[in-house]
Amino acid sequence: MRLSSPSLALALAAATLAFPPAVGAAKRPPRNLWATVNVCNTANSPNKMGVRARMPGDGTRKRMYMRFIAQFLAGKKWQNVTGHGVSPWLHAGSALFKEEEVGFTFAFDAPKPGTGFLLRGLVLFEWRAKHHVHGRTQTVVVRRAQQVTKAGHPSRDADPPGFSAAHCRIGDTPPA
Repeated sequence: MRLSSPSLALALAAATLAFPPAVGAAKRPPRNLWATVNVCNTANSPNKMGVRARMPGDGTRKRMYMRFIAQFLAGKKWQNVTGHGVSPWLHAGSALFKEEEVGFTFAFDAPKPGTGFLLRGLVLFEWRAKHHVHGRTQTVVVRRAQQVTKAGHPSRDADPPGFSAAHCRIGDTPPA
């Protein structure tokens, strides 16, 4: 079946109304939103990866939350670490403030000698607000964003101080 231009336009308009964009769908991440590896397998934190992230407030009473996900490189694809590789949603603070930082540390079993793995963090961000619907107050997500870890964001609680990386290697590098 072939649709004429007016029919196609009506079909596209109907599809747009039937599937509106998600509430708070962002076209690009907000400014000052970042994630970094701030601890990577140090003497003080063996076999651990710390991830720290910052999210900006917007001067409103929204509440800001972050969830941290550990990922490992398998071949050429990043995959989520199973088991304890996902944090709970952590309250970062009020959006009244200019920005808020939160961190989470993942602990891993020591890899066998001669093996190792490359890790990174993925951080999910949510801005939540209270809305009154039918006489009841509900909390809804009004904006979402995500970032993978990148270097160049010195943060609090880094080990060593000032450390910021995109990735974390735990264990030995297998021979190429």
